[in-house]
Amino acid sequence: MSTTTTTLTPAPAGSTGPAPSKAAVAGEGRIGLRANLRHVGALARRNLLQIKKDPESMFDVLLMPVIFTLLFVYVFGGSVGSSLGGDRHDYVNYLIPGLMAMMGMNIAMAVGTGVNDDFRKGVMDRFRTMPIARSSVLIAKIVVELGRMMVATLILLVMGFALGMTLETSVLGLLAAVALSAVFGAAIMWIFILLGLSMKTAQAVQGMGMLVLMPLQFGSSIFAPTQTMPGWLQAFTDYNPLSNLADAVRGLMMGGPVASSVWWTLAWAAGITLVTAPLAVSKFRKKT
Repeated sequence: MSTTTTTLTPAPAGSTGPAPSKAAVAGEGRIGLRANLRHVGALARRNLLQIKKDPESMFDVLLMPVIFTLLFVYVFGGSVGSSLGGDRHDYVNYLIPGLMAMMGMNIAMAVGTGVNDDFRKGVMDRFRTMPIARSSVLIAKIVVELGRMMVATLILLVMGFALGMTLETSVLGLLAAVALSAVFGAAIMWIFILLGLSMKTAQAVQGMGMLVLMPLQFGSSIFAPTQTMPGWLQAFTDYNPLSNLADAVRGLMMGGPVASSVWWTLAWAAGITLVTAPLAVSKFRKKT
């Protein structure tokens, strides 16, 4: 009895593989959970090997938390800290949970540009000819980017504690805050995957991403309290999912009411995933 082994090896960079066969697409529905998980693991390993060959791709993860923390603490810490009724130390306690909420948004952009680049090189065409679940290719991307997000979060927390941040609740509260940020970050990654599959170039994905990121980040409670903002902007921040996430993380780490913010954050994450994940998988199947 002979055994056929499927090897998940992408086509060489710059090559264009054949279009996905009907047999491969039809066979996707018969792939079991264990096989699907095995495919995700193999593809995640492929993405990790790419990072190993290109360590510069980790510069954003390593440097972004340091730069953002130092910039906002020492440029805005005095004035915003005073508005909080304290000083720069109080602003550190306010800022770090907010930056945790922001990490997933910034790192998610790399997922979209990576998917777009893989299609341009023909790697995704090779994957689509294999008898694997189409979703496993995209889920593997998200798994690796969540790992990068955890590295950035760890560096951010180290910076926060080095600058005098104090954890007012418990380690469990901190872990819950990290987990909530990861859940929301994974949901946002589906948006950028869809952008990466829909736009022609990685530069276009980055440009559109910035148009989405900037209003959401600065029109929220990440960097400063919203009470002093104009009424129309406060109305926007009330419905901004990043404000809910920042308030939830802040409550889990520093104390205060968290139930409403946590549930709204989970609802946003679930809604975004339910809408964008099927669209992204469908676009992945049909993209030419």
